[in-house]
Amino acid sequence: MAAAGAGTAAPQAAKPQIGSYGFDESGMDKSIAPGDDFYGYANGTWAKNTPIPADRSNYGMFTVLDDLSKQRTREILDAAKADADSKIGVAYSTYLDQAAIDAKGLAPIQPWLNQIKAAKTKAALPALYAAADRNGVPVPFASYIGQDDKNPEVYALNIYQAGIGMPDRDYYLSTEAKLVETRTAYEKHLANVLTLAGEPNAAARAKAILDFETKVAQAHWTRVESRDANKTYNKLTLADLRKQAPGFDFLAYFKGIGAPVDSAIVAQPSAVAGIAKAIQATPVAVLQDQLLVRSLDTFADVLPSAFDKEQFAFYGTTLSGTPEQQPRWKRAVDFTTGALSDDVSKVYVAKYFPPETKAAADDLVKNVIQAMGRRIDQLDWMAPATKARARKKLATFTAKIGYPDRWHDYSNLTITAGDALGNNIRANNWQHEDSISKLGQPIRRWEWGMTPMEINAYANFGMMEIVFPAAILQPPFFDPHADPAINYGGIGAVIGHEISHHFDDQGAKYNEKGELSTWWSDTDVAGFKARTDALVAQYDQYEPLPGMKVKGALTLGENVADLAGLTVAYDAYKASLGGQPAPVLDGTSGDQRFYLGWAQVWRRNYREANLRQRLLTDPHSPSEQRAWVVRNLDPWYSAFAPEPGAKLFLPPEQRVRIW
Repeated sequence: MAAAGAGTAAPQAAKPQIGSYGFDESGMDKSIAPGDDFYGYANGTWAKNTPIPADRSNYGMFTVLDDLSKQRTREILDAAKADADSKIGVAYSTYLDQAAIDAKGLAPIQPWLNQIKAAKTKAALPALYAAADRNGVPVPFASYIGQDDKNPEVYALNIYQAGIGMPDRDYYLSTEAKLVETRTAYEKHLANVLTLAGEPNAAARAKAILDFETKVAQAHWTRVESRDANKTYNKLTLADLRKQAPGFDFLAYFKGIGAPVDSAIVAQPSAVAGIAKAIQATPVAVLQDQLLVRSLDTFADVLPSAFDKEQFAFYGTTLSGTPEQQPRWKRAVDFTTGALSDDVSKVYVAKYFPPETKAAADDLVKNVIQAMGRRIDQLDWMAPATKARARKKLATFTAKIGYPDRWHDYSNLTITAGDALGNNIRANNWQHEDSISKLGQPIRRWEWGMTPMEINAYANFGMMEIVFPAAILQPPFFDPHADPAINYGGIGAVIGHEISHHFDDQGAKYNEKGELSTWWSDTDVAGFKARTDALVAQYDQYEPLPGMKVKGALTLGENVADLAGLTVAYDAYKASLGGQPAPVLDGTSGDQRFYLGWAQVWRRNYREANLRQRLLTDPHSPSEQRAWVVRNLDPWYSAFAPEPGAKLFLPPEQRVRIW
C-alpha cells in the first residue's frame, strides 16, 4: 500500500446526473433562434422525441421525478407488506387486491348509500352533508380549518364555494364547442354511474343533477375573483351567514362537522348564498342523487372495477385526454401516501434524502434570500418606509427544507386488512378530526402541506414560510455535482419564486407578521400595479391552443413569482461567483447555462384536453410560456443576443421589471 500522497491519483469529482454540467444538450433544437422561442431552442428536440406515456395527461421533468418518487415509495411499501403489523403495508396490500374488492360488490358502501337515501327532507340535509364531509365526499359548501388571515395566531373555520362535478364554472356555462361536448359527456357519466348502482330512470336523474350543478356554477365566482385575498376575506357571524344565505341550516351543518363555531370566514359570500338558494329550490331527491354519484366517484378506486373504469373514462380521458389509467400499484402508492403520509415519509427521507443535499439546499436558500433583500433595497418605485418593512418581512421567513421536524401520530387510525373502502373512509375521518381539533389550539408551525415525496414547493403567507420537499431537490432542479449556474437557474429560481410569492400581487397584502393588512402606501401600490398590469397584458397575448389564450389575470401571481424568482436567483448566482468570471463549459457561458437551467425544468408535453383544462383553471401559465419570462430580463439579452424583431424580443422600455 502506497504512503499517503505517494503516487495516488487525486479523487475524481463526482459527475452530474445530466449531461456534462447538469444540462441535457441533446434535448436542444439549435435550429430555433433563442429570440424566437427560447423554450423551443432549449427543449425542442426533447419535446419532439418524448412521447407522453399512456397513463399521463402531460409529461415532463416534474413527472419524471414523480415516477421516481412513486417507484421508490413502492419499494418501501412492498417491503412493508411482509409485516402484518405495518399499517402502511396493510393499507397498501389491501388497496392492491382488486379481486377482493370486486368480489364484495357494493356491499361495503351500501350502508352509506342507504344513509343518503334515508335523508328525505331538507331538514335532514345539513347532517347528511356533514357526514359526507367527514367521509371525504365533496358537498356544495367546502370547508377547512386554517389560520385567520387577519389574526394568524388563531385557527378559523373557512367556507368556500363548491358543489360542481366538473373543474370550473366555464364547463357548465361556456358555449365553446369543446366545453359543450364535455358537458354532454359529463351528463352521460352521471347516468352511467347511476345505472351501475342499479338506479332506475338514470338519464332523467342525470339531467336533473346537471341542471342543479349549472345553477350552482352560475352562482360561483370566477377564478380571478376568487384569488383576491381581500375580496375573499369575509368574516361573518353565524347569524349574518344565515341572514345572507337563507335556505340552508349552517348551524346544524357546523355542528355536524364538529365545529360549533359562532363565526366563519366566507370566501365567496354571494356564491354561498346562491348555492343555498339553489339547494332550497331543488327537490331533495336530486340532491340525494348528486351525493350518490359524488360518493361513488370519490370511492371508485376502492369499489368494483366497473365504477373505477367509469370514473376514469370521464375524469381521466374526457377531461384530461389520458388514454390509460395508471397501473394499480401507482394508485396504491398514492392512496397509502395520502392516508398515512408521515409514516411513509419517515422511511422515504431516511433512505433518499442525504444530509449533504439538505445542507447544500440550505446554502442556496440563504443566498437567494440575501439577493431578494438587495433587490428590495434597489427598488425605485417603493417608498423607504415600505422597503424597511419589506426587509423586516424577509427577515422573518422560515425555510423548511426536505421534511418536517415532527410527524403526525396515526395510532388511533384503524387500518384493516381486506377493508379497502373502510380504510379510505376511516383515513378521511381521521384527517377531518385532526383538522377540526386545531380550533382553539396553538398554530402548528411544524406542520407541512406537502409530503417529502412531492415534486413541488409552496409559500404560506400566514406562516411566513417557504417549503421545499425533498423530492424536488433532485436533478434537473438540483444536483450538488452540477455546474452552479444550472442549480441557480433551476432550484435557485424555484426558491426565488416561492420567496417572491410573499411579495406577489396577493402575498404583498400580508405584513411581516403574516397578517392580511394594508402596509404599502398608495404610491407603492400604484407603482406595483402599473408593472403587474403590463405583465397581465404580456401573458394575455399568448395562445397555446387555437382560440384559447393564457389568462394573464388568473396567472398573474405565478408569473410575478417566475419573473422575480429568476431575477433574484440570477443575482444570487452572480454573488456566489465571488467576483470571479464563470468558466466557459462546452462553449456555453455561465449566464447562458443559468437560463438554460431554467428552461430545462419546464420541459413538458401536454395532451390537448389537459392543456385546455389548465388554461381554464390553473393559476400557472403553461410550461412554454413560463420559459418565455426570460424576455423581460436584460442579462438574457446579453447572453443570447436576440435580434430586434425576433418574436420574444422586447425593447428595453417594454420589459417588465418588478423586483
